[in-house]
Amino acid sequence: MKSLMHTFLLSTLLGMCLNVNAITASPQNWWVGMQSKQLQIMLHEPNVAKQQWQLEPHAGVELTSTTRTDNQNYTFLNLEIKPSAKPGVLLFSSKSGERFEYSLLARKAKSSQRNGFNSSDTIYLINPDRFANGDTSNDTVQGMLEAANPQERGGRHGGDIQGIIDALPYLQKLGVTQLWLTPPLENDMPSYSYHGYAITDFYNIDPRMGSNELYRELSAKAKQHGIGMVMDLVLNHFGSEHEWMTDKPTADWINFNGDFANGKHATSHARQTIQDPHASEFDKRQFSDGWFVATMPDLNQRQPLLATYLIQNAIWWIEYADLSGIRVDTYSYSDKAFLADWTKAIMTEYPDFNIVGEEWTSNPAIASYWQAGKVNNDGYTSSLPSVMDFSLQEALIQALNEDESWNTGWVKVYQSIANDFLYPNPDNLLVFADNHDMSRVFTELEQDLDKTKMAMAMLLTTRGIAQMYYGTEVLLDNTGSNDHGDIRIDFPGGFKGQPSNAFTGQGLSDEQRDMQQAITTLLNFRKQSPAIAHGKLTHFSPKAGIYSYARISDQQTVLVFLNKNSAAKSWSLAYMQEVIGQHKQAINLFTNQAISLIDTVTLAPKSATVLIIE
Repeated sequence: MKSLMHTFLLSTLLGMCLNVNAITASPQNWWVGMQSKQLQIMLHEPNVAKQQWQLEPHAGVELTSTTRTDNQNYTFLNLEIKPSAKPGVLLFSSKSGERFEYSLLARKAKSSQRNGFNSSDTIYLINPDRFANGDTSNDTVQGMLEAANPQERGGRHGGDIQGIIDALPYLQKLGVTQLWLTPPLENDMPSYSYHGYAITDFYNIDPRMGSNELYRELSAKAKQHGIGMVMDLVLNHFGSEHEWMTDKPTADWINFNGDFANGKHATSHARQTIQDPHASEFDKRQFSDGWFVATMPDLNQRQPLLATYLIQNAIWWIEYADLSGIRVDTYSYSDKAFLADWTKAIMTEYPDFNIVGEEWTSNPAIASYWQAGKVNNDGYTSSLPSVMDFSLQEALIQALNEDESWNTGWVKVYQSIANDFLYPNPDNLLVFADNHDMSRVFTELEQDLDKTKMAMAMLLTTRGIAQMYYGTEVLLDNTGSNDHGDIRIDFPGGFKGQPSNAFTGQGLSDEQRDMQQAITTLLNFRKQSPAIAHGKLTHFSPKAGIYSYARISDQQTVLVFLNKNSAAKSWSLAYMQEVIGQHKQAINLFTNQAISLIDTVTLAPKSATVLIIE
């Protein structure tokens, strides 16, 4: 006991001598051996700009300059970290005696060589608050503005990171290879904050979700289950309860001077202004600078200090949490010059990484503008590897709900994919049937199990990176309501008192079990199929209510037939000889039966037939 007291007194005296201050520094730490030698540390503390900061000698690290703004509460320290720098603690001091420590860490081996998600993956999208409650003690956190309210569709229901950790064995068995969580960062808002997109702290996990350490634990344990982590980042806006609203780092940190003006400064959502050669500057600004809502102020990425902050924040999370990808919310709403710099900085640091941007348009001419490698008329050069394929999502729902004709039904899907010539890399598009912002696929397809199974079979076997929304495997449904709180329904088995449990199968209906098994079969096939992972897509013009295509690699060919008809079809294969070649037999993925490829195959009514040729 005497020894412990001596240690405490010694550490207290040392702290008094050093006058180490609990100053807020962002990023919280950094790493040696990064591709970029530059680091900018934001300091936030009352009147911190009045301090004259110096860096005590640390080999390979130099404080090159200090940037002050019109707000005395912020200072930006500009450092050069040379390749020779070693891990350790940097000690900064001011002439007035104030001091603070800053950690430089060693990077994980081959961190820069990490592989991002790709076309072999299936990304499972989770709203953490609605998936599983693994720790009921953090449902309500004292001092935070919103308490748990599971009965309210727009309230917090208690799902958290621990619940996802507990579900990893289920997700691995299902066949998931990547997790995309809607932002788990702090959203300390008075209400409707469960979704995660009104961020009030860009460097800390919301305490109602867990902690930074627990998020990193999730990433590590997910990798042990063969699952990578994709983080959902928001560059365009933040939550109105963020301290920036009352203490802006610079006067121009927030668009329209931080004033929503009762909707006058709302975004027009006119994304076409980005490429429109006739667009007015007024319309361009109204789109990119306009706010979504009053509670989500719009960031001005043209402010260079903010631009650096956002770039470093993304790189910090990649290193800290060992990410395999990023999904960027509302991608095109940010300043496009900044987006080019942001993506380039990340892809320079991690050449094999992947980033997917949300550009919500069914027009591939607009979406393709953002993909890396696109030669644009205005000379804009992007480094964004992937975009979301909203065109195919819309076409698929229409195709399955419409009667077949020359311009309705499967032809919508055929035409959407035929537009792939607009994309530099269509194999790196994110394909999906639904997500957290739209009605669930089972709902959109009129609660029809057969149509839903066809939709998912198509998305899990066509070109691109597959994304599936949590609960699709058990037919989660929001029929009767388009409210986001009902679209983001609680996952069965994730919360106490539910009548069914998707993790164990208890209480599921026959249809739910059927769907869950079909998804499990498809996802686990994707994990080991070279044709689906990297094969060429050859599709054939739809006829008689049937859309067919092949995925072809050197090792394997996969044939897919999607039959909308209510009757079985004896289907001639003569037109497919260019992809079948001399092969005489295939294996049916769902029945494991050998199927003759001579002349015809029998296609079951309202079904997907997947045939594997080795």
